[in-house]
Amino acid sequence: MSHVKAGGKVAQQKQGRRHGKRLGVKKFGGERVIPGNIILRQRGAKYKAGKGVGMGKDHTIFSMIEGAVTFSKRFGKTVVNVFTA
Repeated sequence: MSHVKAGGKVAQQKQGRRHGKRLGVKKFGGERVIPGNIILRQRGAKYKAGKGVGMGKDHTIFSMIEGAVTFSKRFGKTVVNVFTA
């Protein structure tokens, strides 16, 4: 009749838990960016790369020029652009 009696709540919660992947928008519309700044992390190409941005092999969208971030809709997809101001 062995039982775990006093494990506590913390020990029970830690089993089977994983950390988040920190996905999502990092720089919002209108924010200034410099080359190399990560604008968006995503799984799959939900957002498309437009002018002034590049897309990494894990679909991360990053800035290639200095300027301001804009989001727009094009053919039903959200496109991320960076324009110099």
